[in-house]
Amino acid sequence: MKCFYGFILLASLAAAQSAAAQISVDEVGSDDHDVSFRNDVKAAAVEARFFNRARYRAERAAIRKERNYLEFGGGLQGTLTSYNDSWIETSGGDNAIAMIATLNLRHVFTKGLFSIYTKFGANIGYNGMKVETANADGTTSSDGVWFKNQDEFALSTAPSFKMSKNWSYGSIIKFRSQFANGYVSRTQQEPSNRKSTFMSPGYLDVSLGVTYTCPDKKWPFVVNLSPLALSAVFVESALVRSNVWDDKPGWQVYGLSSPDRTSKYEGGSSVQVDFDRTFGRKGVFRYRTTFFSFFGWITDIGMKNKVSDYRTYKAAYDCWNADPDKRPQDKPVLAIHPTVRWENTLEIKATKYISTTLNFQLYYNRAQNLGVQTQTLLSVGLSYTFKNK
Repeated sequence: MKCFYGFILLASLAAAQSAAAQISVDEVGSDDHDVSFRNDVKAAAVEARFFNRARYRAERAAIRKERNYLEFGGGLQGTLTSYNDSWIETSGGDNAIAMIATLNLRHVFTKGLFSIYTKFGANIGYNGMKVETANADGTTSSDGVWFKNQDEFALSTAPSFKMSKNWSYGSIIKFRSQFANGYVSRTQQEPSNRKSTFMSPGYLDVSLGVTYTCPDKKWPFVVNLSPLALSAVFVESALVRSNVWDDKPGWQVYGLSSPDRTSKYEGGSSVQVDFDRTFGRKGVFRYRTTFFSFFGWITDIGMKNKVSDYRTYKAAYDCWNADPDKRPQDKPVLAIHPTVRWENTLEIKATKYISTTLNFQLYYNRAQNLGVQTQTLLSVGLSYTFKNK
């Protein structure tokens, strides 16, 4: 054991001695070179957010709602009167039913300075009652008949660009006609008594000009002034053009130059005024009015056989009508007078679904009638209006 410990001691002393070594390095020569660094990796910004389809749809829907205003409304009014035979024999009276359906649509699209205002309105109404008709053998019979008392649809669109806060320039395109056949009276509903049908007549008005919008919300007037305008009348039905009522053939009633012509175009100027406002906190009252007037002065300048005075025109027309060899192109015509169409609607809402509506319309067209035509309609019934804003 003592020999083992002595061996360990000798090994420790040997490890503690210092050691040295010599290393020589040869000198190596090298050429200098310029080194340039290039980074071909393109930097791209990476967001932590990921694409969310639901959020994208919600944002697009919000943009559409901001740019589009939609108003849709409809109504149905009707009355029913019924008596039994004993009542009729004692007190008189007629069984009758009347129904009127209305539809209104208003849409406004706005993007920047550009906007399109589109409006559509339609109404159709029928009356049903018994009428007494005379038979060939001298007897009378009581028959139930249906005849329309309201029938019209109108579509208008107005694209425009804003020039300033209250002024814009653009055009207005309007078209109106009716759905069903119209007859001279409820007891004369044969084809030979037809005086109107779809596109007979049809009216087209196109105007180009400037529009002023009143900034006061209490008086929301919109005034359109169109130095250049076009007014057209279409009578596509040959039967309507050839039928006679009020001692005039249909082509003449609607102002056509001859029975072979299906349309008439006039150039001139027009003005249109619109007003639409609701009254009351909940919009119980609503008044809408549209005034439109057209004067075909451009066509009036180059018109042939023109007579300004009505008495002179009547004498010239009677002379032309008495000629057995008369030609339609030689027929004297009255100088074009301004046409006027004024529509008014007053709506009173009793509840969300029940309302009273008063409609008044004034129409003047000297080519069709020398007098002013008016129409008044008071109705009570169901109605509903939807708005997206």
